[in-house]
Amino acid sequence: MSQGGIDFERLTSDGIRRLRAYDPGHDLVALRQSFGANVLVELGSNENPYGPSPRARAAVLAALDDIHRYPDPLGGGLKRALAGKHGVSASQILLGNGSHELLMQFAQVFAGLGCSVVASQYGFAVYALAAQAAGADFLAAPAFPQGHAMPRGHDLDAIAAAVTPSTRLVYLANPNNPTGTWFGAHALATLLARVPDDVLVVVDEAYAELADAPDYASALPLLERHPNLIVTRTFSKAYALAGLRVGYAVANPGLIAVMERVRESFNVNALGLAAAEAALGDATHLRSGCAGNSEQRDALGAALRDRGYIVYPSQTNFLLVEFGQDSVALERALVARGAVLRPMAGYGLPECLRITVGHADENARLLRILDEAGDGR
Repeated sequence: MSQGGIDFERLTSDGIRRLRAYDPGHDLVALRQSFGANVLVELGSNENPYGPSPRARAAVLAALDDIHRYPDPLGGGLKRALAGKHGVSASQILLGNGSHELLMQFAQVFAGLGCSVVASQYGFAVYALAAQAAGADFLAAPAFPQGHAMPRGHDLDAIAAAVTPSTRLVYLANPNNPTGTWFGAHALATLLARVPDDVLVVVDEAYAELADAPDYASALPLLERHPNLIVTRTFSKAYALAGLRVGYAVANPGLIAVMERVRESFNVNALGLAAAEAALGDATHLRSGCAGNSEQRDALGAALRDRGYIVYPSQTNFLLVEFGQDSVALERALVARGAVLRPMAGYGLPECLRITVGHADENARLLRILDEAGDGR
């Protein structure tokens, strides 16, 4: 019974009653206060260590003069900039308070009781939350096994096989969080050919700008041929605007028009709109940050493999690393020494930790702490 004699749990819908809140990981604010912001090695949230474009910073400062005004409710400037970048119309773009908001809303609008939502076994946790919040059944298709070139990555054949007449949504992440794995355009095109037209396929490309493998390809060129395809992206990762929460979806204009009915008024704030549009125009800064990430991802992965750890292939700004049965104790020892990684037990990967790729100094500090923690356990 809740305080005041009201059983609020009983008053919720069935989907919400079964729901558990999204777990953001450690309380970083408390850890910063304990260790000091300049001491703590924060490599658990997949943030961009190189920071945003100077143009984005300048745009935020300029926008401060008008924070007593509501932001553009249509996000017109940012939509036009995105439309120009991706070669689509502004009517094909939906803005979100991060792509997280949009991923939740797709299930709210298109799924519900009696419907099912399909995703990969080790896909982003929000997909299951979105299904549950909408009251839909969530089906996790088996991922690739260990030993495969993309261990625990999306098996698109298994995902297609999991689609039933009740399925309304399929969520894919390319590259995938938390595994870092990816798939190519041919595999996606094959999946889309197998999925009925009334099943919406959401391809979450939060890390797309960071992918540089020759066989990686965005789903955006397939939009014209597949009206049931939705592509989501974010400014939180490669563009380093995580604190401003700006994401977007690109899809058929008819689908976007339906989604606009549930979009919250002014869901992207004025500072976020200004910073995202400015960051989008600074291709040089984006390339520099992505190149730095790629170099450090390779270097950190090699250093971890040299220490005997299993490092999964990645096209993101993080590495999934298998530490074995001692991963829980090791993670605690790391936190005690001021290094924060992301535990993976919630994803069904208790033997793994997810490590954000930092800049060279952060990665070196992590490796020193990892060596100390490994020796001290």
